[in-house]
Amino acid sequence: MLDNLGDLQRTHSCGALRPDDVGKTVTLMGWVARRRDFGELTFIDLRDRDGVTQVVLNSEDAPDAHAKAKEVRGEYVIAVTGEVTLRDPSQRNPKLATGDVEVHARELLQLNDARTLPFQLETASTDALASEDLRLKYRYLDLRRPQLQANLRLRHRVLREIRRYMDEQGFTEIETPILIKSTPEGARDYIVPSRVQPGKFFALPQSPQLFKQLCMIAGLDKYFQIARCFRDEDLRADRQPEFTQLDVEMSFATLDQIYSVTEGLFARVFKLIGVELPLPFPRFSYAEAMRRWGSDKPDLRISGMELQDLSPALEGTDFAPYASTLAAGGEVKGIVVRDGAGLSRKTLDELQEFAKRYGATGLAWIKLGEDITSSLLKALGDDRVNRIASTAGAQKGDAVLIVAGKPKTVAASLGALRNEVARREKLIPANVYAPLWVTEFPMFEYHEDDDRYYAMHHPFTSPLDEDLPLLERAVAGGETQLLGKLRTKAYDPVINGVELASGSIRIHRRDMQRLVFKALGMTTEEARARFGFFLDALDFGTPPHGGIAPGIERLMMVLVPTENIRDVMAFPKTASATDLMIDAPGEVDQKQLEELHLKIVDK
Repeated sequence: MLDNLGDLQRTHSCGALRPDDVGKTVTLMGWVARRRDFGELTFIDLRDRDGVTQVVLNSEDAPDAHAKAKEVRGEYVIAVTGEVTLRDPSQRNPKLATGDVEVHARELLQLNDARTLPFQLETASTDALASEDLRLKYRYLDLRRPQLQANLRLRHRVLREIRRYMDEQGFTEIETPILIKSTPEGARDYIVPSRVQPGKFFALPQSPQLFKQLCMIAGLDKYFQIARCFRDEDLRADRQPEFTQLDVEMSFATLDQIYSVTEGLFARVFKLIGVELPLPFPRFSYAEAMRRWGSDKPDLRISGMELQDLSPALEGTDFAPYASTLAAGGEVKGIVVRDGAGLSRKTLDELQEFAKRYGATGLAWIKLGEDITSSLLKALGDDRVNRIASTAGAQKGDAVLIVAGKPKTVAASLGALRNEVARREKLIPANVYAPLWVTEFPMFEYHEDDDRYYAMHHPFTSPLDEDLPLLERAVAGGETQLLGKLRTKAYDPVINGVELASGSIRIHRRDMQRLVFKALGMTTEEARARFGFFLDALDFGTPPHGGIAPGIERLMMVLVPTENIRDVMAFPKTASATDLMIDAPGEVDQKQLEELHLKIVDK
């Protein structure tokens, strides 16, 4: 029979007791993590969100409580009252914060029972955990794991520290609407049908971008918001359909001011885990980052392995794959793996398959062991292979990994290989944090599939002042190829290879904003239909302004650390954007569809 809690109150959490508490009478409440029965003595590890305390029940001192203890099982909810005592020195547990003490209970209340759990909460390692789908189906049980609880409590502390810092910097927290107008440009919107306006729809915000700019037009000067955002896009390990970001905007802001405020914020947050970030962050243009590391979010913890241009060593080559690539404006580049001459053929084959995921047609290699071996020896000969290795800067004992193709493909594949090799060969130092800024992103990126340019960040990003004439020529003069040369006042902070935020100085002039819309192929009517309210607002004295939006989940992934975004969210979705716990998305009944003037049509 279950007991009632009544007026009983707990005095301490299960992670609070220490030797200073010896002799106190305490009441603890929590879940049975483990029970060990030794006849007249029964031991229970009692767990709550703060930790675990060992409880001892003796049949002589507390026969009723001891009898009840025999009935409890794992994950039963109980309350115990008893005296704190020191453990025998031989029985102390240094792995527990409470490991020097135990509670000798004289009363036990069984507050609730529990079915056998569908998976083990405690495992020897994360590799032994149940499948992620099973744990997501029973997420409320998975969240009992101490690591996930610690992650969420750290997230709480991070958000609290963010609010403190932003307040100190003179920012005002302002909430913006969740039901907004759909303005598709980039990721797909989640659409919400309106019952009272048949045939019309709201959208859930991908970000509060336009509203925070309107706050600047309103004269609010410094805005921030812990904003919930939604994107209907294909998911990756660091993406979710709904996520949280710190949204920030400042009037009359220079680039240096935004860099300073953001660096100060990250410095404050990282102190929560005992890390002093080096300030100021080094800055690299997008072009330099892609040239050196093949990535706009390079991991600077990895020493060396920068991309090396091998074309000087291939001048005059008649090897068709390289000759045709270079003649077509492509590249042949490589990375040097220090002490990589011992890479096995199996590993090299695996790395080749890895590179192909990023568009590479193949991966050539050179190993400088006692003898030089290479996948290129038969095609290029000893002299040319030696020249390639020398051009790459390789030394005896090293390996060179080589990719040829279009510049975008070469950068993507070698940039990813750099990270993969460093991970495999354990070349990434632990407990090191390497921040940087990537700046001057391209304004537009060309998509071959539909033969048009898209905004790389968003269409409200300001071009560099010196590049504005290129925008005018591209639009007014029809020189659309110039769009690919435009650079912006956009910037991303990156730490340990994770892009933590995106930001930019915004366009504050209506004439420039119209030019950008035209560059994106929007007619005047289309721009008016999508953004008329914003274009009107730009006519009423818009100050220069800029901002940034750090992703809370991305930040938490670095702080924890983890490579799985679901580890830092309470109730995440799967990779297919479903919630296995509540079985969403789901169907709605016919009456709801009729109220919304909707009909399901089978394709």
